[in-house]
Amino acid sequence: MDDRESYPPPQAAPPPATSVIAGDPCAGLINRSLPCLLITLFSGGKRLGHLPSFFDVRAVDWGRNTGQPLSPSSETPALSSGGQPEEELVMSEVHLGCPPYVSGPHFSRFTFSLPPEVEPVDSEYTGGVEDEATSTNEVSLDEDGDLVITRRCRRCEKNIYVVTIQHNITSSIPSVGLQVWRAELILADFVLHKMLTSSEFDGIVAIELGAGTGLVGILLARVAKTVFLTDHGDEVLDNCADNVHLNSGIIHSEASAHVRELDWKDSWPTKVVENSQAQERYAWTSVEVEELQKASLIIAADVIYSDDLTDAFFKTLERLMKLKPEKVAYLALEKRYNFTLDDLNVVANGYSHFRSYLRDEGECNDLKSRSLPCFVGKRIDLADIPQYMREYDRGNDVEIWQIKYEKQKP
Repeated sequence: MDDRESYPPPQAAPPPATSVIAGDPCAGLINRSLPCLLITLFSGGKRLGHLPSFFDVRAVDWGRNTGQPLSPSSETPALSSGGQPEEELVMSEVHLGCPPYVSGPHFSRFTFSLPPEVEPVDSEYTGGVEDEATSTNEVSLDEDGDLVITRRCRRCEKNIYVVTIQHNITSSIPSVGLQVWRAELILADFVLHKMLTSSEFDGIVAIELGAGTGLVGILLARVAKTVFLTDHGDEVLDNCADNVHLNSGIIHSEASAHVRELDWKDSWPTKVVENSQAQERYAWTSVEVEELQKASLIIAADVIYSDDLTDAFFKTLERLMKLKPEKVAYLALEKRYNFTLDDLNVVANGYSHFRSYLRDEGECNDLKSRSLPCFVGKRIDLADIPQYMREYDRGNDVEIWQIKYEKQKP
């Protein structure tokens, strides 16, 4: 890594993850029967407003906790110092069970382990990272009071990945990249399955669009040659960079993981700087832009939730995919439903807008006009993708799409 990727270590070691079990970002996650309710968020005695309906937002009623309590003492919307309403907050369903009244960074450990039905291929790249919890023998008593020693499973140790992720429990909508979302976990399952059962991702150059916390890109850096984790905004990028530093031990020794800014609404090629000491920490160098063009894989998770962002995403996808070599994209998304007055029904308009960009294989050739680029989409059957992180509920509304690009005909 160059100087910009040599992220300084945190001033203090991260605190232990709050109520975390193996593979479970917070105790009481989706599979647990804890009381949940729709909430209006408060901060410092001020109401932040109701949460937008296009996010599935619920919170566990934890009662008292050790964090900063949010007191519902005001019935008027909170105002900023300038007299404008403060931004509303949203919370990912993945964070159910996390203390909802605590602001700021939260550390969670995600454990991905090899399902028994998966037989990994031999590779110089794969091989897991041993979890601290499995590094000693566990001692327990049987029903007769005799000692039972549970020895370590060597096969399990070899293919265990433990990723520590710094994230927020809630965020404003522009900063949703500070949270972990369910589509991110499913894409992590998909990438791990490819890594462990094939050599398709070995030694490649890859780019993650809307990397957020960086979870998937960090896992991919175990086998890829270069991974560009891209997003927009210093707060999200700083958090992603911290996570790369926290998990440097699982990144392949010869791999590079670059955290870079990529605004889908900006012009292309992206702005470059040649001075690695420049203050723009997440700016690109010309060498990196050249390396980016060699990418064969593009990944993204949960970046489809507004039509203008979807338009910008496909515009960026076209810019990248029309470059040689041929590229393939894998996109994980969650359908989000809203009641609309136009439809007088609960519909997933954001998902419909996303699907409007995709064509079936062979359909591009049948279009009357090929003056426009054509994206060929194929939905991945999630039944074929084992669940490497056990302690989360995939639900019925998350999908992974393979997307290829067919250029315009002359």
